[in-house]
Amino acid sequence: MSLLTKPVDLMAARLRARGIDPLLPFLGAASLALLAGALSFQVLGGLEPCVLCLQQRWPHLGVVVAAGALTALGPSRRVQGWGLLLITVLLLVTGGIGLYHVGVEQGWVEASAACTMSTAQGGGAQDLAALRAAIAGAPRAACTDIVWSLLGISMAGWNALLSVLLAGIAAGGARRIFRHG
Repeated sequence: MSLLTKPVDLMAARLRARGIDPLLPFLGAASLALLAGALSFQVLGGLEPCVLCLQQRWPHLGVVVAAGALTALGPSRRVQGWGLLLITVLLLVTGGIGLYHVGVEQGWVEASAACTMSTAQGGGAQDLAALRAAIAGAPRAACTDIVWSLLGISMAGWNALLSVLLAGIAAGGARRIFRHG
């Protein structure tokens, strides 16, 4: 047992002793890490999110809440399996939004109206106060802009890849629970 895996194995054993599937806190922590990364780029890096960036965050928040609640409450194995299925769906939703966002960034698909509305248009604002409110509340980045990438993959692309990978792990955990209890 290596120095890195020993604490993880101990934590997993403690969770199993309480009847909790260790995938639940893992998936919650993974989604929390993705959210923290996005917020760090926004707050510390000064990268403003676009509409699609913001939409990708909500399912991750749902994963954090669902995984946290299931870990804290320690329900039956069957309920944990249904929880893992819910987490799978949430991760596939954010992965799908991320994939669509990559398509918009690359010009493969047309951006939605919310992505293409410029703040100069004011979103249909009829007076100066409404225009100011629309500008203040509107994201500053365009969905078509790639504001950061690693290895040629944008943040939306990384979210899509990691979310689909995590969805596969969650689905595998649910399958295991439903097959073997």
